Amino acid sequence: MSAARRVLLVRHGQTEHNAGGVWQGQLDTALSDVGLEQARAAGRAIAAYRPSRVVASDLDRAAVTAKHVAEAAGVELTLDPRWREIHVGQWQGLHTTQVREQFGDLLEQMDLADIRRGVDGETLAEVGARTGASLRELLDGLDEGECVVVVAHGVSTRAGVADLLGLDQHLATHALRTLGNCHWAELAQGRTGWQLVSWNVHA
Repeated sequence: MSAARRVLLVRHGQTEHNAGGVWQGQLDTALSDVGLEQARAAGRAIAAYRPSRVVASDLDRAAVTAKHVAEAAGVELTLDPRWREIHVGQWQGLHTTQVREQFGDLLEQMDLADIRRGVDGETLAEVGARTGASLRELLDGLDEGECVVVVAHGVSTRAGVADLLGLDQHLATHALRTLGNCHWAELAQGRTGWQLVSWNVHA
């Protein structure tokens, strides 16, 4: 029996904005000291999967996390902007309390439907379309038993998983909690297609 093709989708390490409750979206923030240590630990753990390559969002927090993963595994790193985090429009750079105070009605709508984040940001469907396209390109090029790693963000990783599995993007936000910093999901190709093997695994 042939070995399954696999993909690991990893969220970046912690940033100061993560720790402080600030909406980042596509702001290009750096890893905190905690995040750097998380990235090193994740790299050591993920190396055991023997990935053939690492692909990452080009935003610094994901790219630096991916650099540690790629170096630990001894493989090539490629950056792909399609894995950037969801753009949250006018919420970018605001603290969670500010978003609640200024956009409380939009937050309530967001719980019920896939609306644009922060008035003029992206929808989950839009993020799923771009991440899903990248993911399918990666998977189409995998040989039997090969594993590839994608390092990205909380929303963009989940959107990519949902798109590949054919899940409704809005429902996926309720079914799959956002990955923790330097936590990952594993997908494997079974007889009937791609399957979610694990979610929110960490070193």
